Amino acid sequence: MRHLAVPFLLSASLLAAAATPKLSFIKSFPGSVPAYCSVEVDKTGALHYKESPTDEQPIKAQLPQSDAAALFALAEKLQFFKTPIESGLKVANTGKKTFRYEDESGAATEVVFNYSTDLNAQQLLDRFEQIAASERAFIDLDRTVHFDKLGVNDALAEIEALWVRKQLAAPAQFVPLLNRIINRESFMHLVRDRAARLKEEFLAPPPADVAASPKK
Repeated sequence: MRHLAVPFLLSASLLAAAATPKLSFIKSFPGSVPAYCSVEVDKTGALHYKESPTDEQPIKAQLPQSDAAALFALAEKLQFFKTPIESGLKVANTGKKTFRYEDESGAATEVVFNYSTDLNAQQLLDRFEQIAASERAFIDLDRTVHFDKLGVNDALAEIEALWVRKQLAAPAQFVPLLNRIINRESFMHLVRDRAARLKEEFLAPPPADVAASPKK
């Protein structure tokens, strides 16, 4: 057994050292709100969002596995950012954007761009922008629930709009805040009803035809 111990320990340490592949999106646009945001998603769907490069307490959520897989599939089509995607066209500045990929070893590749005509890049940008919008909606709901009860209905309306447009990322992260609204009589009845309806929709299983359809 002593002869097996060293290889086993080496194997375990190699597994521990291996990282989960990770995608990141960073947007810097001074003068906009927010002026900076970053979205980080690993292959398991673990999500981190922050609005400052020095933020040590990012918003954390869990994307559905299918959504994480779709992000990585688009990144693969873009060769994991090993080639430029900037169009070079003279278009308005919409912010400095960065796509970054880190593999299991921690090796990273990235591209920086303002505007791309590559359809895969546009789709990946749209998905990351939707995630960022969802996290901003989460931050706004959390703020209003704790400090601005009159603003809760507007925050819920924004979340519902994202949901209806099928652009709300990680809806399960909203459930604890929705429960807080539902269970507190200090919130208006209309607001509590809206929160209850959204919670029911967020937790409902997907329709049978959607669940049974093959993933592309």
